[in-house]
Amino acid sequence: MQLEARRLAVCADDYGLAPGVNQAILALARQGRISATSCMVGAPHWAAGAPALRACDPKALDVGLHLDLTRFPRDTGLRLLSAARLRQEIDSQLDGFERAMGRPPAHVDGHEHVHQLPVVREQLLAALDARYGRAQLPWLRGTHRPASEPVGSKAWVIEAVGGAGLARLAGSRGYVQNGHLLGVYDFQGDAGRYLALLGQWLSAAADGDLLMCHPATEVLVGDSHAEARVREYHVLGDAAFGALLEREGIRVGR
Repeated sequence: MQLEARRLAVCADDYGLAPGVNQAILALARQGRISATSCMVGAPHWAAGAPALRACDPKALDVGLHLDLTRFPRDTGLRLLSAARLRQEIDSQLDGFERAMGRPPAHVDGHEHVHQLPVVREQLLAALDARYGRAQLPWLRGTHRPASEPVGSKAWVIEAVGGAGLARLAGSRGYVQNGHLLGVYDFQGDAGRYLALLGQWLSAAADGDLLMCHPATEVLVGDSHAEARVREYHVLGDAAFGALLEREGIRVGR
């Protein structure tokens, strides 16, 4: 008897950051290699890129908010953080998403995982509770690391700075989260290394896990992950990644 394929959400972050990021995400969505994208609504190429994203089938691609408090916040004074100003920023970014997409975000996560931090997570869920009924609640990115990631690893650090707190709060409010977070690495190496990492992540993946990625079609000047973004795009779109999915019995899905 053939087992049902494991379902893996693959989410491309930073839509709106640059034309090359937008192009890469749209291309991978058309290929069926990603099932979600997270949008930076304060970024310089969000407004221009939103119409193409809005035209995508929402049943095939989850489009969500990439809450950004550091790179392109709407309130440039957010470094002097207060709960009230933070709530205003969250509402402003949700407003920007809704105006461009004509619907609530399918999910919410955070640039540099800020959505899980204390104070931020409380204000975020308060905003979502106030705006959306139970039937429209977005899912929230969880940062629970797989067992293959040891204590002290980058994935462990990301989870340790707020993952458990967000999971408790989300669970108490009825929000859905992904299982493990895959795709955490140092953005170093060549295409062969990234493909090998994908193989490791897919092998460790359980049904309902999330693989994050950061693709772009071209090098972004001044971006710390510029070359890694291009590598990711080419590897994720390549036949070798499709073969990995087939070998591991994994279906990319929402």
